[in-house]
Amino acid sequence: MNEFEKALDFTADSLRKLHEGGSNLRGSRETLRRLAAARPPPPPPPPPAAPKPQPQSMQPSLEVFPTTGETKLERIEQLRAAVAPCAKCPHLARTRTQTVFGVGNIDARIMFVGEAPGADEDLQGEPFVGKAGQLLTKIIETMGVKRQDVFIANVLKCRPDMPPGSSGNRRPSTAEMQTCLPYLRAQIEVIQPEVLVALGSVAMEGLLGSVEPMGRLRGRWHEFQGIPLMATYHPAYLLRNQSLGEKRKVWEDILLVMERTGLPISAKQRNYFL
Repeated sequence: MNEFEKALDFTADSLRKLHEGGSNLRGSRETLRRLAAARPPPPPPPPPAAPKPQPQSMQPSLEVFPTTGETKLERIEQLRAAVAPCAKCPHLARTRTQTVFGVGNIDARIMFVGEAPGADEDLQGEPFVGKAGQLLTKIIETMGVKRQDVFIANVLKCRPDMPPGSSGNRRPSTAEMQTCLPYLRAQIEVIQPEVLVALGSVAMEGLLGSVEPMGRLRGRWHEFQGIPLMATYHPAYLLRNQSLGEKRKVWEDILLVMERTGLPISAKQRNYFL
């Protein structure tokens, strides 16, 4: 006798005893069997909860805008001429003052990459000229290098459009970065710096597709197109976070860049913000 048969016998016997004791409850073994057979099936278990969506890494464009000049200068000027009238993002082309190509030495050993032009950069046509740019210039000069000796560019060559009447800057979208990346890749291919420095998490997303927080990205070497890449906080972050500890983190990253490129480092430089 299986467990079900045993359960039927036990239930029928229990009902019989209750009825003999004066209860109105009664039921035979066969009645119980028919009731069990007619019982509707149990409802299916609820589906498992959908996993929370995780941030998806952008797959950076591998396309490089082609340049055909014989010299680096010819190639960079050909690229500059292609960027100036670009209208691949019509909404950005309508709202910008001008494209912001990049500035500096095309033979630079160090190339800094930011995310996108802001209002000041859009007006002047040069990256990093606002307050964050002034801080970047101080950092470069503290390295013992002149601003004109490095090359500075952005992932986006147009300022991201803003709603009418609003101020500030918005983060570039993934689609905008994908569209503009071939220009940046071409710049890097022409300049061939010894080291790249990504300023901020958006620049790292544009270059490598990484969506990790900067706290996990900084302080260690990455690679882009075979070139060593150091990530650090955007100068605008330091303007919002004035603690010596945060400034020290950026300077530690810059010291790694100086060591990698063989720039002399004095004791004073090593001890900044300590």
